[in-house]
Amino acid sequence: MQIEKYKIAEHNDSLAPSLKRAYEFLAGEINDAESIIRKLTDFQVAIPSWALGTGGTRFGRFPGGGEPRNLEEKIEDIGLLHQLNQSSGAISLHIPWDIPSNPSHIKALAAQHGLRFDAMNSNTFQDQPGQALSYKFGSLQNVNKAIRQQAIDHNVEVIRHGIELGSESLTIWLSDGSCFPGQLNFRHAFQNTLEGLQEIYKHLPDNWKMFVEYKAAEPNFYSTTVGDWGQSLLYAQKLGPKAYTLVDLGHHLPNANIEQIVSLLLMEGKLGGFHFNDSKYGDDDLTVGCMKPYQLFLIFNELIEGMDARGMNHNTDLGWMIDASHNVKDPLEDLLQSVEAIMISYAQALLVDRNKLLAAQQENDVVTAQEVLQQAFRTDVRSLVAEARRRAGGAINPIALYRSEKVRDHLIKERGAKTMATGL
Repeated sequence: MQIEKYKIAEHNDSLAPSLKRAYEFLAGEINDAESIIRKLTDFQVAIPSWALGTGGTRFGRFPGGGEPRNLEEKIEDIGLLHQLNQSSGAISLHIPWDIPSNPSHIKALAAQHGLRFDAMNSNTFQDQPGQALSYKFGSLQNVNKAIRQQAIDHNVEVIRHGIELGSESLTIWLSDGSCFPGQLNFRHAFQNTLEGLQEIYKHLPDNWKMFVEYKAAEPNFYSTTVGDWGQSLLYAQKLGPKAYTLVDLGHHLPNANIEQIVSLLLMEGKLGGFHFNDSKYGDDDLTVGCMKPYQLFLIFNELIEGMDARGMNHNTDLGWMIDASHNVKDPLEDLLQSVEAIMISYAQALLVDRNKLLAAQQENDVVTAQEVLQQAFRTDVRSLVAEARRRAGGAINPIALYRSEKVRDHLIKERGAKTMATGL
């Protein structure tokens, strides 16, 4: 489904006077609003195909209806999101859930919606129908060499699909680990995994990146073979210059200092990308910024400082993607909220007076350093984000327009009340 441009224009016309007042006030209070507008307009966040449907919990799933039934409909949904916010210009696919039967057609359809293909994601955390060997005791770490080879072959297949679609990166998340002490040999598991990653790495095109994702726990709760950023970094360093660490905000133990992790990975040139979400307890996959907005701001503060120190392009030199999936919200509304939270935190971090912050740090002026950061965080930048969106052709208030157009009702009428978007 697409919303006619005149309806976006009518929506914007109705909100333009109040936005103009709010934006002009803010622009008078901050430095170089136009430069921030340009950066906000350029910044794009990839939408994962699996976030378009209800994710559920391990106990149940309550679909809301109208979920996409195939890859074409997933592209259409993300095209709608991008039409509304002009900041969702990429799609990330999961194989085998999203195998394109006709890559040329899929690539053309994505281009029609203004989308490119972001990182390709492999799946060795599930057994698929007809799969010869089981991943019950791990994939790349498995003691069975044939199972390890099956996982390698799958990742090579994912790379092939990505090449056909114009993607330039592969994300590998492994659920490998152990549930009980003594279940596996830690060193053997690490070495098996490294050898498997090395085989996959050999198949990467020259312009591709490999993102090694880590996770502290779940589904294995005694040990995880890629359990934290140090282990992921170790793999990336051993693999070579095309391998990087991927940070998922939900994949940390409680109270982990993610902003420090980000800073150090950037310093080492090994931060590859982000999976944005939020959490209360663990990998909750909640709407970005709904629980810890200040932490999200602090992470973006370190991202901008570190990227600028290395002369990196904010939009293109790291992979930005949402990784969220929940049971009680309309998934498209959730994604609109998540992108908005990301853009707000990015804008706030762009407001930080870096010269004043550095001077305070050099003088050990802790109070001033805190004031500098909190001054930026407490600035209401919503009008700045909305103005950037309006100039790019999006809706001033995407969720309000989404609801007034009764998008979910239209999708249910078109697709049915019981549909499935992912293999979860």
